[in-house]
Amino acid sequence: MPDCSSVASRAADSLCCTPANQTDMAIMGRVHPLFRYIMNPVFRSLICGCLLFLIFVIPVAASPVLTSESFTPNPPLIPGDGQEVVATFAIPSGTTFPRDHEIQMTTQLENAKWNIQVVVDGHNSAQQTASGTAAFINGMVLSYSVNHDVRFTVTVTGTVPPAATGSVTVIDLIEIDNTGNIMSGSEIVVSQPAAGSPTAPAVITVPTRTPPLTTASPAATRSPAFSAVVGILASGMAGVVWMRRRH
Repeated sequence: MPDCSSVASRAADSLCCTPANQTDMAIMGRVHPLFRYIMNPVFRSLICGCLLFLIFVIPVAASPVLTSESFTPNPPLIPGDGQEVVATFAIPSGTTFPRDHEIQMTTQLENAKWNIQVVVDGHNSAQQTASGTAAFINGMVLSYSVNHDVRFTVTVTGTVPPAATGSVTVIDLIEIDNTGNIMSGSEIVVSQPAAGSPTAPAVITVPTRTPPLTTASPAATRSPAFSAVVGILASGMAGVVWMRRRH
């Protein structure tokens, strides 16, 4: 009586030696190492860690928001009279302002004087002044890590145009990116109605940018997100190479 085990063994050998099965085994031999790396718990933990870092550590950029405004004297604005407005803006909690962006502000007040005070965690930081119909804030003085409370107060004094009509814009704020384009949804307009019936509306003019008179560097700024992503990818590649050498 033939040995069942030897018969089964010869049948398996003949099955594995068929051209189709040899091709399948060759494919599995190429796919299997990559599959083994992917299913390795260390590799999966590394990928999960990179994803969590991207989600929670790299800060999200955001434009400022208006938190308060006040007028002296109270509205309506009287054409030809002096006017002061104080507006406070904040960087939303959990976000940061990009270092390579800037804030541009314009006003319809004539002979305008600007005073800009940056406040970080309740303490005065950068301070600058400007004159004319426009003022700018460099993004470096607003760029802090997400665990800081960053605000800036803008005080503008000037004269309401004698021919002002309808609504007078005292502050028109926009965020400009590093290519010179306006960030979508970043515009904030602070305005009030003018009293009386003047004959012509005021016109906004934007002069050539001038550097701030005084600037204080922030104590802490965020690292660019691009550098963080490059570091993550490099760490992932190193982990794959290390696991491949182990196997």
